[in-house]
Amino acid sequence: MAKLLQVDFPFSGPFGEEMAEALKGLAASINEEPGFIWKIWTENASEKDAGGIYLFKTEETAQAYLEKHTARLKGLGVEKVNAKIFDVNETLSEINGGPH
Repeated sequence: MAKLLQVDFPFSGPFGEEMAEALKGLAASINEEPGFIWKIWTENASEKDAGGIYLFKTEETAQAYLEKHTARLKGLGVEKVNAKIFDVNETLSEINGGPH
């Protein structure tokens, strides 16, 4: 069963197009993660937060990526990473146009 990973953390920028340009390499590398299906990047410049919503094939692959990503963020000085892993109700999500 697919697993949704929700991650957010304090982030001072850049945001918008500057963020997109600066993180293109990271975005491309995420496509190579085991079990990865898709990611929606999130940002809130006024609150100085960023993160993402990911879909992975299994809980194990979601957890492995979370551990890797948390270590990377902590290495960059991010002290608090908020994360949750959820089951996806595919039947209801399909009714509302959710990606799969």
